[in-house]
Amino acid sequence: MPLKLVTFSHTKNLFIRGTVGGKRVLESTGTTNRKLAEEYRRKREAELWQEQLYGTRSVITFADAATAYIKDAPRSPSTGRYVDRLVEHFGDTKLSDINNASLRPAYSAILRDGEAASPATKKRTVRTPLQAILEFGAVQGWCDRPAFAAISVPLSITRFLLPDQATDLVQHAAPHLQPLFVFLIGTGCRLSEALDLQWKDVDLYGCRAVVWQKQGRQRYVDLCPAVVKWLARIADTDGHVFRPAIKTRKGTILGDRYHDSGRQYGGQIKNGWAGACSRAGLPGRIREWVPAGAKKTRTVFVPEFTPHDLRHTWASWHYCVYRDLLRLKSDGDWSNINTVTIYAKLMPPVYREEIIRWWGTGPAIALEGENP
Repeated sequence: MPLKLVTFSHTKNLFIRGTVGGKRVLESTGTTNRKLAEEYRRKREAELWQEQLYGTRSVITFADAATAYIKDAPRSPSTGRYVDRLVEHFGDTKLSDINNASLRPAYSAILRDGEAASPATKKRTVRTPLQAILEFGAVQGWCDRPAFAAISVPLSITRFLLPDQATDLVQHAAPHLQPLFVFLIGTGCRLSEALDLQWKDVDLYGCRAVVWQKQGRQRYVDLCPAVVKWLARIADTDGHVFRPAIKTRKGTILGDRYHDSGRQYGGQIKNGWAGACSRAGLPGRIREWVPAGAKKTRTVFVPEFTPHDLRHTWASWHYCVYRDLLRLKSDGDWSNINTVTIYAKLMPPVYREEIIRWWGTGPAIALEGENP
């Protein structure tokens, strides 16, 4: 029995009902408009006959597969955003028609810089989520396993600060950022771990803190004397340890916490970091552009160093002092020794005593209310 439009008393939407190739069908058209419902009926009947004759993979679209992929297991917010962009581009394209040749037009359509985008951006925002959906589809029998040409991502330079540069950075940072920078340099914690840290997980007397991983795993971090000294200067010891400065009509106040991105991206201290690096004389470049809808040129300083480089700094200092890769792996919470060798740089031994002194007393600058 061919598909027909039918109505039900409990809903205003029109339904299709019937049998195609021995398969019984009862589906909502999602509309009360009879003309649109009739178009849906014809399209759906054609798809069902095609599926009957040539198999399921002949009718599964990328949008179908992407929807099933998202529903199959919990996905991160960033994955959801990437998948949405892919669905907007591929839409009703048959899943089995997507291959390596589909990547180039996808880059041009999805990425702001198109083909000129960096290999890392192409891989993160297009190639990886697309391959994951196709792999998922292949497991379901909807398409062949994808075969994409490898994207070569060049290794980035791992930068670290010398003790004098670290002191200059802290000295020229905004007051609310100074304890954060000392904490990162003194513990090697990731920025996300630091911004999520709460006072209930800090033991200044025992010189230890508990930080939490994205997977819900906790780890213990030893606090060197410099970190204890700077944390003890923070007046408010409720809630989150490190808080953003918010400008109001009555002056600058501290907020409850930095924006929680679910550890999917950073940027919470982007402006404060750039300002501190600029004032400290650290290397960088000036970026000039005219924002959309504006007439005046905007100028910002883009530092070469990133907040994550403070973790590189701690790792390099740690190895300079202890010369122990296994201890560095454990203290830094890395999963394998190969990663540790990337972070740890061979600093000249002459810096060892300066590092020990820095971790012991902190940067040689006056704290607020103290004499230099």
